[in-house]
Amino acid sequence: MDIRDSNGNLLQSGDTVTVIKDLKVKGSSAVIKRGTVFKNIRVSEDDDEHVECRNDKIKGLMLKTCFLKKG
Repeated sequence: MDIRDSNGNLLQSGDTVTVIKDLKVKGSSAVIKRGTVFKNIRVSEDDDEHVECRNDKIKGLMLKTCFLKKG
């Protein structure tokens, strides 16, 4: 499956992505600000709409690819 970001770039495990919109984290009071960079994302083969990201504050974070851009 091809997993693509908001600009249509192909995403793979280990890529670095940037958040393009402020996002509220479900089940938490935390907010992910626009411009936040996530390194070493993990792409799931089961779900082509979400990628797993790691953050110091939030572990096991799943983000939709429509809110991410590669780079």
